[in-house]
This record gives sequence, structure tokens and C-alpha cells, in this order.
Amino acid sequence: MGISIWQLLILLAVVILIFGTKKLKNIGGDLGSAIKGFKSAVKEGDDGSAQNKVTQDSEETSDTESVKKQDNV
Repeated sequence: MGISIWQLLILLAVVILIFGTKKLKNIGGDLGSAIKGFKSAVKEGDDGSAQNKVTQDSEETSDTESVKKQDNV
């Protein structure tokens, strides 16, 4: 009692009749753009967290250096 290839073809034909090929193409393009944007945002988020850690480490180093200079004075 599975779905046969003929049932899938009929379903595809109905979807194309309802939405039209142009609208389906636009929906596919929009979906692809959304996925691409999501992936780039995730990648930037990973890069941003690494950059924040480097910035925090460099700030801690500069704070330590300023304390050492004050101790020497």
C-alpha cells in the first residue's frame, strides 16, 4: 500500500497546475537564497566567537602589561 510512481506524477501535475511553473521556480530560488544566507550567518557566527576570544585575550594581555608597568614605576 505504498505510493506508486503514477500517484507521485499526478500529485506533481496538480501542484504545477495550482502554482504554475514560474511561481514554483521563484519559491525554489527564494528557498535556496534563504539556506545560503543561513549558512553564511552560521559561519560568521562561528568566526565572530573566535574573534571575540582573540580580542578578549589581547585585552587581558594589555591589562597585565599595564599593571606590570605600574609596578615598575
